[in-house]
Amino acid sequence: MLHEFWANAIYSVVPTILVGLIFWLAMRAIVRADRTERKVYADIEAEERAKLGLPPAAEHSGAAGVNRDGAEHLVPAVERPVPPAEFSAKSPAK
Repeated sequence: MLHEFWANAIYSVVPTILVGLIFWLAMRAIVRADRTERKVYADIEAEERAKLGLPPAAEHSGAAGVNRDGAEHLVPAVERPVPPAEFSAKSPAK
């Protein structure tokens, strides 16, 4: 009887542990892929900036408006194209 208890206990815990392990491995792979992609993208951007003769991009610490060295910087606004005249704000006559 005691043998059956421990066997049932193990059989009931093993699937939960396996699902948790699979989830952990999947999340680990996603985080590593994201980190690698960001590093490769930063390397490509640095190469392109060097080809164009631009200064290196500022490294961000995660806080908006502050570099790693503590110096403040302004984040440029995204330029939006001006719509053509036919798409003006006027509503069409009905």
